[in-house]
Amino acid sequence: MTLTIEQLNAAAPEEAMALLDGTYEHSPWIAQRALAARPFRSLAHLKHALVKVVGAASADEQLGLIRAHPELAGKAMVSKMLTAESTNEQSKAGLTDCTPEEFAKIQQLNAGYNAKFGFPFILAVRGPRGTGLSKREIIDTFERRLHHHPDFELGEALRNIHRIAEIRLDDKFGADVSLGNDVWDWQEALSVHTDPGYAEKGQLTVTYLTDAHRGCAAQISGLMRECGFDSVHIDAVGNVVGRYEAAGFIEGSGSTPDAKTLLTGSHYDTVRNGGKYDGRLGIFVPMACVRELKRQGKRLPFAFEVVGFAEEEGQRYKATFLGSGALIGHFDPRWLDQKDADGITMREAMQRAGLNEADIPKIQRDPARYLGFVEVHIEQGPVLTELDLPLGVVTSINGSVRYVGEVIGMASHAGTTPMDRRRDAAAAVAELILYTEQRAAKDGDSVGTVGMLEVPSGSINVVPGRCKFSLDLRAPNNAQRDALDADVVAELKAICERRGVRYELEETMRAAAAPSAPDWQQRWEKAVDALGIPLFRMPSGAGHDAMKLHEVMPQAMLFVRGINSGISHNPLESSTNDDIQLAVQAFQHLLNGLAAEQAH
Repeated sequence: MTLTIEQLNAAAPEEAMALLDGTYEHSPWIAQRALAARPFRSLAHLKHALVKVVGAASADEQLGLIRAHPELAGKAMVSKMLTAESTNEQSKAGLTDCTPEEFAKIQQLNAGYNAKFGFPFILAVRGPRGTGLSKREIIDTFERRLHHHPDFELGEALRNIHRIAEIRLDDKFGADVSLGNDVWDWQEALSVHTDPGYAEKGQLTVTYLTDAHRGCAAQISGLMRECGFDSVHIDAVGNVVGRYEAAGFIEGSGSTPDAKTLLTGSHYDTVRNGGKYDGRLGIFVPMACVRELKRQGKRLPFAFEVVGFAEEEGQRYKATFLGSGALIGHFDPRWLDQKDADGITMREAMQRAGLNEADIPKIQRDPARYLGFVEVHIEQGPVLTELDLPLGVVTSINGSVRYVGEVIGMASHAGTTPMDRRRDAAAAVAELILYTEQRAAKDGDSVGTVGMLEVPSGSINVVPGRCKFSLDLRAPNNAQRDALDADVVAELKAICERRGVRYELEETMRAAAAPSAPDWQQRWEKAVDALGIPLFRMPSGAGHDAMKLHEVMPQAMLFVRGINSGISHNPLESSTNDDIQLAVQAFQHLLNGLAAEQAH
């Protein structure tokens, strides 16, 4: 019989313990302590209460929990001594039906893992979709995690235990995660489109106006129509635009001109060899909301516009935020003459895609007709996953400044130049890197990165005479960014003066911080709270399309936890059906709350 939160809340302590039996492998103490937090507001609240108990447990208790789990395809499975839950999970992943070669490989990995970490390898083998990982995926993950630091791997083991418990709770409570499943499936289906040279390697790369990019646009357009949008089109820069009109809309009338519009969306292009969720999650989550509105025959007192932005990453041409920038009138005509690596200009690429550059000014939006812009995005970082929280409300998108620079010293013989006579350009940059790391850490939420480093014509026996470098500085507000910037540049000057070298520094980009509009941030906060999830506010270290829309209208963002420690711009980027389900539900709460406001 399917369990309900109401039943669990009303049950006597011993009965409640029995209802949660088997959630955490041979560890009833977790449920016992979590039940002190009753009444639970939702299944998500219960899950977090259990997670908090494990987080507050002693190191010995956490290690005992990990060791309570059986090895994958291990002795307990062979001797049929697994719990019913573990048997079900390992069976769904095909581990009860290994070939002799697969079984031998897993046994080898089990032995190596135990020898290194002192506890069994834990993996939620039913995976992010809940339907089971393939044996190849399991073995690949096993091999990858063998290289982790022990402290990090302890955290990964606990995070996978929580995912196992989440799926078991979904089964107990008959949780409906169909919306999360659909969005997860749409992202997987879209990932079949990838640029030449990457498809052969099984890598996802979609850059502006390639065949793969146009294939994505066509697929998103078709899905929008299936979801029930009233109009769908691809605009002059390749954005996919779907509109669900406001209450009072009559089929064939075009629109409801008196109603304002809520704008949302994200980008569908990718970095090279990237992930399936960056940007695309923010297109598909609101699409699921529109589909549900259409199924219910429901209209809102405002129009709802979802845009799949054609370009955000700047991978094919040096033009970032091209899709969202065009909507606010920031398309630079000089971009049209830029050439890609094959010598194809952007103008030529647009012509091949059937886009008319003369129509670009026509797609600029009138901010007066819009309520604001909201965006859902995968976090692209480890914060939410380390806090074991599915959602986070963004307070601000960091401001940033970027430089490319070069330190010029004197190349000299590595054997004959005394240490106190050297003018080592690379050593000067190394000192700058360490200072940047230390200075950014003082702020707590600033970051500084030297991501490119080159000693031109370097040789093993030559003191470097030149060293090229990049510098990327970010902070949640402009004043904090500028203070960091000033200190780092001043330190570069001081280092070079002390070492007798000189430097050249070129600023290549300066982007203002984009703080969330307070009323829109509060709407996300109310939506998250309605799900029974603890509220967590956080800045965004990455840039987003919301930064561009921020220039003309209020904006606010919702982050969704990523798995694999929140890694992004990487094939391992992913999220779970449960977390995506919560993101869709949060968006539905935001829409309903906004509709209630408009009604008054």
